[in-house]
Amino acid sequence: MSEATSVPNRLESAAIVLLSMGEERAADVLRCLSREELLEVTQVMSRMGGIKVEEVRSSLQAFFDDYREQSGVHGASRTYLKRSLDLALGADIADSVLNNIYGDAIRPKMARLQWASPKWLAERLSQEHVQMQTVFLVFLPPGLASQVIAALPAANRERVLLNMARLNEVDCELLMELDELVERCLDSLGLQSTSVAGVRQVAEILNRVPDRREKMVELLRAQDAEIVAEIERSMYDFFMLSRQTDETLLRIVEEVPLEQWAIALKGVEPEVRNAVLRAMPRRQAQTLDDMMRRAGPVARSRIEQVRQEI
Repeated sequence: MSEATSVPNRLESAAIVLLSMGEERAADVLRCLSREELLEVTQVMSRMGGIKVEEVRSSLQAFFDDYREQSGVHGASRTYLKRSLDLALGADIADSVLNNIYGDAIRPKMARLQWASPKWLAERLSQEHVQMQTVFLVFLPPGLASQVIAALPAANRERVLLNMARLNEVDCELLMELDELVERCLDSLGLQSTSVAGVRQVAEILNRVPDRREKMVELLRAQDAEIVAEIERSMYDFFMLSRQTDETLLRIVEEVPLEQWAIALKGVEPEVRNAVLRAMPRRQAQTLDDMMRRAGPVARSRIEQVRQEI
């Protein structure tokens, strides 16, 4: 990193801490992350190399500073509460209370389905009765549920959504059916087809043959204009900023407000972040770095929108 980028951002710091704690401990932490968080941090981890001692020192220092700010008093575990409530209320009432606190035991299993393709889940779900489709979607994370609904046959979507809106309780028998369905899905998860980013791959290939790129694009367009339009959009992705000349980057930096950079660089590959900061005057780069540290979470859709605008 240059002088302006000697302090890792929060995502890089998280990656450095995970790399420092060993595989087993890192795996325990990764299991606690959401799908988006896991993908972001592991992407940064995979690209890191030649980490300087000072970067490790500052990342670990920030981690322990945050740790010391915690009270040291932790909430009761489910096991602790169950034992206490069993003694106070009896097992049946205790289970009911715990389900209200923690949600049904099915939720952790449903969360594992976030790695499944929405289309694959929709195909399996379409074979179930509408009541089961409703309950299944209620327990899915909202982002994944919306994608699965979009992939369901159009004839059932409105009915399923209406049933979801009317649902207040789920009886035990239906929960047992749901648990069996989720288990079947989890058992078959490794059999789903793998998503291949063919458009992105072609775009990367064309970006590396600039002398014949235009001719090849036109030849492809004659065969399939629609797919070539997707390829062209993918050719101009945000990562290509890391491959621009200093003059080009300087021109872009001058045209884009710092507020936009602070959003667009969230969770970005270190190569892109470093390239942009190198193109800025030292004080401007430091201001941007401070803005990024102070900024709170930003929706992925907003980040992608700003990157497309740049």
